[in-house]
Amino acid sequence: MIALDHHLSGQHFLQIPGPSPVPDRILRALSLPTIDHRGPEFARLGRKVVDGLQQVFRTRHPVVIYPASGTGAWEAALVNTLSGGDAVLMFETGHFATLWQKMAVRLGLQPEFVSVPGTDAATGLPAGWRGGVQADLIEQRLRRDPQHRIKAVCVVHNETSTGVTSDIAAVRRAIDAAAHPALLMVDTISGLACADYRHDEWGIDVSISGAQKGLMLPPGISFNALSPKALAAAKGATLPRSYWAWDEIVAMNQGGYWPYTPNTNLLYGLSEALDMLLEQGLPAVFARHQRWAEGVRSAVRAWGLPIQCADAGAYSPVLTGVVTPQGVDADALRQLIHRRFDLSLGTGLGKVLGRMFRIGHLGHSNDLTLVAAVAGVEMGLQLHGVPLAGSGTRAAMDFFAAHPAPAALRAAA
Repeated sequence: MIALDHHLSGQHFLQIPGPSPVPDRILRALSLPTIDHRGPEFARLGRKVVDGLQQVFRTRHPVVIYPASGTGAWEAALVNTLSGGDAVLMFETGHFATLWQKMAVRLGLQPEFVSVPGTDAATGLPAGWRGGVQADLIEQRLRRDPQHRIKAVCVVHNETSTGVTSDIAAVRRAIDAAAHPALLMVDTISGLACADYRHDEWGIDVSISGAQKGLMLPPGISFNALSPKALAAAKGATLPRSYWAWDEIVAMNQGGYWPYTPNTNLLYGLSEALDMLLEQGLPAVFARHQRWAEGVRSAVRAWGLPIQCADAGAYSPVLTGVVTPQGVDADALRQLIHRRFDLSLGTGLGKVLGRMFRIGHLGHSNDLTLVAAVAGVEMGLQLHGVPLAGSGTRAAMDFFAAHPAPAALRAAA
């Protein structure tokens, strides 16, 4: 057995914004015996998880399941719909939007990266990394493309590196206002099953997601939810694809199968996760994430530290980014907290490396796990010598005490 470098007693606090803690109910499902992936029992499982995902994405159209990380689903979205040299409009909201843009370059596309210029005066951080997608800028750019060279608009719903949730419905309205035929592709890898998301209603052509965040599974499954327009685009797209190709998967999924060996036991876990979410009801799932997020933000405000997202209307229900004072190495602070209190926090990524850390409040959490996480952060801040305006732990306790979860949520937990 590999020796694990953690405390010898008690539970590790995994408060990164994914992979999120896996509930016991899902762990038990993962341990079921592996079955024949061409047999009738598996077909029932396959049809069940596709149907459940359609409910979570809120779509009547196909959802493709890959044995891959979210990065694979990014690539699948691009190679199934686009051809070499195609222009793609992408919006920089953080590190993951940037990585998706880099992938587009490597695939031979011509991405144009829309960014909000400048530096935030209060924190010294990139201004564009403290807010969400500005739909008006997308509309303006599309209006300057009368030849319709731009074939797709790619945006991130919930930017995991910054704690900002963008208004996807506004992006669809911007594309429509410009009367532009570009496909709308949305990364909701950390948003799905945590924040309100409506694939069909918002006119999304390809949604990209993964199972290791709001769906509470270990990493290893990712998704593309498709529109009829995206499926039509795939017929004329010429970027090379084989493993990622939608056509064979969609066809075989109708019978509950895949054209390759699927990750059977992760699909058991996915089936259980979907049951848990749909038993509770998506509105209740979204409400508890919003409540947890506000409780954690109350702690950050009490400390007197800036929240990475500068727009209160775009606060993420999935995670909260916390900006450290100038001269305070956020990664050194994070490592101290891990070493002393067995608490894992998300690191700053890309342009905000060393300037912020991230507290995840998603999936298999509750009030007490979040109060404990806040307490661990507060102790670490004090040990690291960071001056605090007040007690975030007290603020979080007061918030959760004054805003109890509705009885229906407690009963379903």
